[in-house]
Amino acid sequence: MTEYVPAYTTLTVYYNPVSVYRSHLNTLKKRALPYQLVTEWLTSIIEEITGNSSSNPREIDIPVCYGRDYGPDLEIVAQKNKLTPEEVIQYHSDSEYLVYMMGFAPGFPYIGGMSDKIATSRKETPRLKIPAGSVGVAGGQTGVYPIDTPGGWQIIGRTPLPLLQPEQEPPTLLQSGDIIRFYAISEEDFIKWEN
Repeated sequence: MTEYVPAYTTLTVYYNPVSVYRSHLNTLKKRALPYQLVTEWLTSIIEEITGNSSSNPREIDIPVCYGRDYGPDLEIVAQKNKLTPEEVIQYHSDSEYLVYMMGFAPGFPYIGGMSDKIATSRKETPRLKIPAGSVGVAGGQTGVYPIDTPGGWQIIGRTPLPLLQPEQEPPTLLQSGDIIRFYAISEEDFIKWEN
């Protein structure tokens, strides 16, 4: 293997077929191609991982102050889905989510499992700066911006919980496979938490 690239629900594996051919020269008479050797090897790893019942996902609760300055697009998400802002908050905080992958920015989680009732398309024109901790929705997924960065997701709230923690190992709070639950907090609680 020379490199692997994880994506939302897939993993691309790059390998050198010449190296595989040379290292398995004696067995290639029985097996057709290096691709088949690599496929068998990866399949055995996947079976071993999925058969291991001791791999319990981490569960993380994330506090969110919804609406107002913390979630400027909450009203837009509500209007587009013919809901009240309170219903959007309820749908968002009632679900259990799965972190599918990390990407876009260091520590940015792509989180699936959001209710279709609050699914909303991205903004037509992305903002130049989204504050760290902003919780957004885009299509049928939700995410949390770990750092100040441009972005086009509909921002419905913000968490005071830092997702990027460079002094820790690993340096991100969330990892692929984590189970996430959001819960609503007041602006007063947000300020206390932040301080």
